[in-house]
Formats: sequence, structure tokens, C-alpha cells
Amino acid sequence: MKTSQNVSDRETPDRATLSVSNIGGIEETSVSFQRGITVLSGRNATNRTSLLQGIMAALGSDRASLKADAEEGEAILEFGDETYRQTLHRRNGTVVTDGDPYLDDPEIADLFAFLLESNEARRAVARGDELRELIMRPVDTEAIKAEIQQLEQRKQRIDDELAELDQLEDRLPDLEAKRTRASNEIDSLREELEEAEERLEATNVDVETRREERSELETKLDELRETRSELERTRNRIDTERESIEALEDEREEVEARLEALSTGEDVDIGRLEAEIDSLQAQKDDLNEEISQLQRTIQFNERLLEEAGEFLETDEHRTDGAVTDQLLADDDSETVTCWTCGSSVATEQIESTLDQLRSVHQDRLEERSSIDDELDEKRATRAEVDENRTEYESATRRLDSIDDEIERRRDRIDDLADDRESLTEEIEDLEGEIDDLESDGSEDVLEQHREVNQLEFELERKERERDEIEEEIADVEERLDEREGLESRREETTEELTDLRTRIDRIEEDAVEAFNEHMENLLETLGYANLDRIWIDRTTREVREGRRKVSRSSFDLKIVRSTEEGAAYEDAIEHLSESEREVTGLVFALAGYLVHDVYETVPFMLLDSLEAIDAERITALVEYFESYAPYLVVALLDEDAEQLAQSHDVVTEI
Repeated sequence: MKTSQNVSDRETPDRATLSVSNIGGIEETSVSFQRGITVLSGRNATNRTSLLQGIMAALGSDRASLKADAEEGEAILEFGDETYRQTLHRRNGTVVTDGDPYLDDPEIADLFAFLLESNEARRAVARGDELRELIMRPVDTEAIKAEIQQLEQRKQRIDDELAELDQLEDRLPDLEAKRTRASNEIDSLREELEEAEERLEATNVDVETRREERSELETKLDELRETRSELERTRNRIDTERESIEALEDEREEVEARLEALSTGEDVDIGRLEAEIDSLQAQKDDLNEEISQLQRTIQFNERLLEEAGEFLETDEHRTDGAVTDQLLADDDSETVTCWTCGSSVATEQIESTLDQLRSVHQDRLEERSSIDDELDEKRATRAEVDENRTEYESATRRLDSIDDEIERRRDRIDDLADDRESLTEEIEDLEGEIDDLESDGSEDVLEQHREVNQLEFELERKERERDEIEEEIADVEERLDEREGLESRREETTEELTDLRTRIDRIEEDAVEAFNEHMENLLETLGYANLDRIWIDRTTREVREGRRKVSRSSFDLKIVRSTEEGAAYEDAIEHLSESEREVTGLVFALAGYLVHDVYETVPFMLLDSLEAIDAERITALVEYFESYAPYLVVALLDEDAEQLAQSHDVVTEI
């Protein structure tokens, strides 16, 4: 939580100088600010709001307006050793900006630091809008969800590897037992071989007369041993191929099952879906342009009313001269004459038109929100179809690959079976030749040679088997050495997942806690009669997201008053006084300012249009806000600024 953190002592330059030309109603001016509170004091139409717009422009906001009779304006902020600037150009009936301002993306500052009358956070509270969406707007929830999905996949892969290690660890005792049995059998075979060789050596025969026959016999016996070894290897290769085919057939069943659950996407008209998305995007672009034009029109007319001295003439500010005569109204009511077109309109009519424009602006915002929801749903459908189709095509390719591999391995088994049959016949021929070489008087010697040969073959085969087991054990132990690293990675991934899954909840909780804490503090400080408490209640409701329903948080603003007799009752935002609504909106903006650490992004907070609040409460409110903003610039009427002016910097000439 940032609600109790005092940020006025942060590492920020102690002085800033702003130069403005052709912004709002300002032709040209330069103003310096000290850290802390700066009060812009003056009557209406003294360019206080225009100066605030100049600060906003230099900081990066595109919500500043260009002077009506100018083609180009500029705001320059000298801040410490750095200089930031933004220029405004009139182009094709609209105003565009460029330059090198303080912020690359001003959205979060526009929401929670630049608290002019039209500030969205202030107005959302006053209108009773959904507050959760506004406070969460700077949070890229889609990016968080994508990162969660990636981490879940990573965790699943790690879990699969750990499960595989568990299986390998379970196999290790069996492998060690097999190695022990193989070693014991090798020892036994060596003993038998030694005994057989001793018996062969002790046999008393005429070696010289049988040398040639024995030599040929030994050659045949060696050849027989090699052939038997080759036959054994061929059988092992056949077994290996069959095991591979079984594994491939199992995988094929899994792929076929996955294919049945997938769709080719042919049931969705992608072309039509793309056309609908393009159409909705075009509607949204048109709405964005209309909303921007409405916002500029609203701001211009608000400034027209507020800063009449610069843009227009009213009955109470007329001066002598030809220009004045041209701007005079025809009736006795208070009128406003636009110097750009010369027409005179009653002030009440402009205010009525402004209300209508604001209503249309809100309708267009809601319409854009509805289109955004529909766009999200259709884009989600398209992404789902694309993902499904990609997975379907991948599974189909894998199925074809498996079938090809099975066919190749079956062909290899046929070839190996032919080799096995040929080797079997060769062994039978060799055994026949060996039998023919046996003769009277030498049967025992020949039999002993055969026994020694067979034992050597068995010993060689068993040693090979033991070596394969030891190699497998070494591989298993090497894999098991990876467990500690995998478990560490799994723990880190789990912690990251927990952090991401709770991040949105934490931001929402912090926002609610910040609002409730500061609202309670300020209500106590400002002392509104019979207003006991204002707080946000965080609830959950079901909303449609794409094709499914999900639970989403909602911020409900609660108000409790008390009667003169002390009985408490719940009230609604529309029943608050204008002063109470303005304070509530400002506190909500402060909550967003603190939760999103806006003071780390931009060191200025701007306050304007506080006339609905009485002077004493304005002083308490501004000094409360001072604790959280390095630079706090406040536009006030002279009578509201008197108390603050005694202890803070005041600017009266703009």
C-alpha cells in the first residue's frame, strides 16, 4: 500500500520553469514553480486553467487546446538539468502534437494527476459510473493473462519432467538388481569356463595327429559363435523395432483422439468473421474521432465561458470601440459573443448545449465500450479458430508422420526377419559341418571345445547385457541429478504464478483500501454535517467474456448519512451536494495516483475547478494532497486562495 507514504521528499528537482505560447487563452507567458504547493490565484478568465493545460502539454498530455487564433503553440518545461517540450499544430481542422515531452505515454497522468474539471476520474464518481474499470485501466490485464498461461505451460513441462524422474527413480532398484544378477551370472560363467578349459587341457589325446582337424574345428566354432552373436543382435533389433511400433501406435491413438476433439475450422466463416472485425474496428475508429471532436468542442466551450476576457466579450466586460459595438447583444440577458464568428448566444444556451454535448460524449463512450466488448469476443473467436486449426493441422501432420514411421519400421522388421532366417540356416549348416569334423577317439575333445566355445559366447553376451544395464543406470542417475534444479525452477515458477494471479486482486484491494482510508480521513477533517461515511465496497459479479461467463470485481460506492436524531441511513451519490461529490471524485483520483505510483511517473499533480468547495475546506484538502505530490499546482479564485496564500507560493500574473 502507498496510502501512508509521504512522497514530497522524493529525489525531484526543487524548481521548475514553464514557458507557454498559444495554449488555451495564453498568448505567451513564463512561470516558475517551487516544490510543494503553488497557487494560481485570480478571477475568472485569467488563464489559470490555460496555464494548467500548458503544464499538461509539456508533461506529454494531448488534452491541451491550441489558442483559437493560432496555428501553432508550444509548452516548454525546464526541470533540473533537463528541458521538455511539446508543440501543438493545427492541421486539417484538428490539432496534432509532436516534440519531446516529459512522458511518452500520458494516459495514467491524465487519469490520476491532471485533475481538471473534465478529468475522467472526477467525472466518473460524479456520474456514478463503474469505478473498477477506470482504476484498472492502466493495468495490462491481457498481458498478465498471457504471462500466466506461459508460466502454467512451463510449470506443466517441469511437472512432466519431475514425474518422469519419479518413474526413473522407481526403476533404479530394478536396474541395480538386474545388474547384480548379471554380475553374479558372469562370475558363474567365468568359473564354468575356467573349469571347462582345465578339463580340455587335462584330456589326454594325441594332439599332433588331431591338430589339423582341431584347427579347422576351432575355426568353425569361432564362426559359429560369431554367427550366434549376430543372430542374437538381429533378434534384439527386431524386438526394439516392435517396441517402437507399439509406442508409435499408442501415440497414434492419442493423436487420433485429439483430432476427434479438434475442429478444422470449416464450420466458421473466417472471411465473414474478418469482415465483421474490420467493420467493428472502422466503427470504433469513427467513434474515436467523434469522441475526440466532442471532447475538443466541450473544452473549447468550457473555456469560452470561463475565460471570457480572452476569447469573447460579455455584457459585464464590454469596452468602448468599434469592435465592442460589433459584439453587443440585442437583448438584455447575459450573452456571449464569439470573436471568431461574431454571433451572440445566451450564456444559458451555451451551458445547456454543453450539457447535451457531455451527454452525447458519454453515450459515444458507452457505445465504444460496447463495440470493444464485441471486438474482443470476435477476436477471441478468431484466435480460437486459428489456434484450433493450427493444432488440427499439426496433429494431422503428426499422424501422417507416425504412419510413415510405422511403415518404415515394419519394412525394417521384414528385412531383419529375413536376416534372422538366413542366420538360423547358417548356424544349422555350421553345426552340421562341426558334427562331420568329429571322429572316433576325439569326440570328448571336440565336445569340450564346443563347450568352451559356447561358454565364451554366453559370457560375452552376458557382459554386454551388464554393460547396457550399467549404461542405463548411469543415464538414470545423470537425469536424477537434474531434480534439484527442476524443483528449484518449479518453485520459482509457482511463486511467479502466485504473484501474477494475485496481482490484479492486490491492485483492486489497494485501490479500495486507499480510497476508504483517505475518504475517512478527509471526511473527519472537512467536517461535512450528517455525512457519516463514504466508502467503496468491492463485490463480485458475473459478466460475459467472449463465449463464457467469468467472475469480475465491481466497485460499489456506498454512502451513509445520519438524521438529526442520529439514525443512520444509506444514501446515493446523486444526493450528495456538489461539494461532497467533488471531494469524493478527488479522493478517488488520489487513490489511483497512489496505487499506480503515479508520483514516480510524473512529479506534478494539478487541481482545478474547486469552486463548489468552500475556502476553508479547499485549504484542508489541498494541504492533505500536498503530502503525496512533489509539485501540487492549484487554480483558485482569489477569495479561495487567501488562506493558502499565507504559507505557499502564489502566482497572480499569467
